[in-house]
Amino acid sequence: MPRFSFVLLFVLGMMPAMMAQPKPYAHNGALPQPRIFAEGIVSTGDYESHAEFSPTGDTLYFVKSGPDVSKWTICVSYFKKNAWTKPVVAPFSGQYMDADPFFTKDGKTLYFISNRPLKEGDPAKADMDIWKMQRTSAGWGKPTRLDDTINSDKSEYYPTLTSTGTLYFGSRREGGRGGSDLYRSVLVDGKYQTPENLGDAINTDGSEYEPFVFPDERVLIFLAARPDHLDNADFFISYNQDGKWSPAEKLPEPFNSPVTEFSPKVTRDGKYFFFASSRNRNPAASPRPETEADMDKRLHSAGNGLCDVYQVDISALLTRKTENTEH
Repeated sequence: MPRFSFVLLFVLGMMPAMMAQPKPYAHNGALPQPRIFAEGIVSTGDYESHAEFSPTGDTLYFVKSGPDVSKWTICVSYFKKNAWTKPVVAPFSGQYMDADPFFTKDGKTLYFISNRPLKEGDPAKADMDIWKMQRTSAGWGKPTRLDDTINSDKSEYYPTLTSTGTLYFGSRREGGRGGSDLYRSVLVDGKYQTPENLGDAINTDGSEYEPFVFPDERVLIFLAARPDHLDNADFFISYNQDGKWSPAEKLPEPFNSPVTEFSPKVTRDGKYFFFASSRNRNPAASPRPETEADMDKRLHSAGNGLCDVYQVDISALLTRKTENTEH
């Protein structure tokens, strides 16, 4: 059986029995091609990325940035009355650079990255650290920074956890192979151990960021700007084979494009692949001269080339990769 066919069967098999009750992000019918998610609400023509759903699927945290990616703010939208609400700034965000939200499987802890200071009143840090919050009866508790076992004096990015609590993340710390490498840290008795570099199968002298690891740690999808295309980043995939990661392979189009993709995520029901992309769906030339209204709509709507959140069936991603591998 081809490897990707096996992975597809595994992904479909990880869907829980509760799948009879569709999640709020479920699409009506097959979704074989990436489609902009919640157009006009979540994806609006601003710079939107890094979508993360709560385990129940009815809460969405995501990141809004300036057009030049000058500031990152985590926003939140709720699924109510069969529609996503207008996003608002998350109550813990809006002052500092915040991004990369990730829920634990029980929904009680939220990880994210931030340049917020370690002490109130101090200036913002020069680098990004990984923080987390616990849910309380009154909402999210106070954010706490992970200790120096995980955070370094360089930036850390994109925390993702396995079902056993192992933490995957990107870091620019000293001792890596390139500008940014991917690491994992095992959780033992409630404490994270010294991070391990994922090695030459994953990390290069370019930069690797944003690892999404499947809950059982069998599959890794991540973002990389490799030496031969440093001007944009693409998604790569690797497989855990007896505790070792296979040499990473680049995902095909349309999951990658000529521009940068971001924030790979597979929903907890194993059904959808979510990501963000700066691809522009507007043609280079219009079939007729644009009016001012046409131009305004093109420039200020989703698909304008800034960044939008996309959704596609996970089976479409893995089947397409199988087809490309077998040819």
